[in-house]
Amino acid sequence: MTTNLKIAFLPLNDAAVLVAARERGFAEEEGLAIDLVPTTSWATLRDRLVYGQVHAAQMLAPLAVAVTLGLSQQPAALAAPYKLNVNGNMLVMATDFAKALEQNVAARLADPLGTAHDFAAAIGLWRRKPVIGVVHRFSSHALMLRYWLASAGIDPDRDVVLRVLPPSLTVEAMRAGEIDGFIAGEPWGTAAVEAGLAETVAIGERIWQRGVEKVLAFREAWMEENPDTVDRLLRALAKAALWCDDPANHPVLADLLSDPRYVDQPADLILRALSGQIVARAGEAAIANPDFMLFSREATPFPWRSQALWIYSQLVRWNMVEHDAVTAAKAAGVFRPDIFRRALADSDMPMPGASMKVEGAVDLPLAVGSRRGELTLGPDRFFDGRVFDPERIDDFLAGFAVPR
Repeated sequence: MTTNLKIAFLPLNDAAVLVAARERGFAEEEGLAIDLVPTTSWATLRDRLVYGQVHAAQMLAPLAVAVTLGLSQQPAALAAPYKLNVNGNMLVMATDFAKALEQNVAARLADPLGTAHDFAAAIGLWRRKPVIGVVHRFSSHALMLRYWLASAGIDPDRDVVLRVLPPSLTVEAMRAGEIDGFIAGEPWGTAAVEAGLAETVAIGERIWQRGVEKVLAFREAWMEENPDTVDRLLRALAKAALWCDDPANHPVLADLLSDPRYVDQPADLILRALSGQIVARAGEAAIANPDFMLFSREATPFPWRSQALWIYSQLVRWNMVEHDAVTAAKAAGVFRPDIFRRALADSDMPMPGASMKVEGAVDLPLAVGSRRGELTLGPDRFFDGRVFDPERIDDFLAGFAVPR
């Protein structure tokens, strides 16, 4: 008997695992028929999930935490037992703004700390307070942008304007002069560069290597009531993610995503991010970033609770939530490694034996304990060299200058 599932998504490259699960037969192998429901904005997607119009959703990881904590509406308990990808976003700014930055774009991307200081100087030369598009207040890239700006003494609530708009509208907003740049998941940054509207200023993978991005989110109650369906879906996604991570499959994956039902952008633009070939300035050679976006390798899908707590620490830092032990525990509980382990217990997928780790501490590939098979974690450094110990949140927060 086939189980029908409705899953909401936005037109982004990081819908790849969901699209591959549907189009390459991985869902069908698990007795699932997936109906992927296109959605324009993250706010609409949130509401579709919370009010039961869909069974699951591709979701911004911080949004899942925020909804559970009641930061964007009445509290609604969400659960994220699977990460759909890490990284895959970039900050682009108007070509005129970028003239004040390092002109060697490879050097610019390789030195995010230096580029942040260049950015601070460029603000004073710009014709207005820079307006930077973000796809949601509670997005990983919005939090990373704040972190990056603050490293150079830029107050993201005072020195720039952060304007929320859907990712698919970012390029047209730049063309209309409504924003001076934006940070979003691909392929929208690449589309702005290709159109000659913008240059790449920073990429998420260089701000936080293997930083958490999108998750598969459920209403917690529904997830608990449907364990067999959830497990089958996670197994299908794990197989799809393995297929998506294989470079040999990237041209086919790019063609799938280019379909008007999904991302509806040229396959060659989509392929750049999938293959880690980033064109930072129109007409220039691509810059290789092989870890620009990951779907499967190095336990990418595993929902580390320490990453949920890093998100929480940033919400506290920017005065979006009050810090206390109960709220921290609720935030950590959004990520569900127990469900991940249950679903994939009989698979060949190596998975960590722990549910938390010190984030930012790995600078070289590191073999770690795994419940099955060999598991090597890749570098997960933050651009400023900080580390985040989930058991010492107060110490981590105390290391930042006010405003926190």
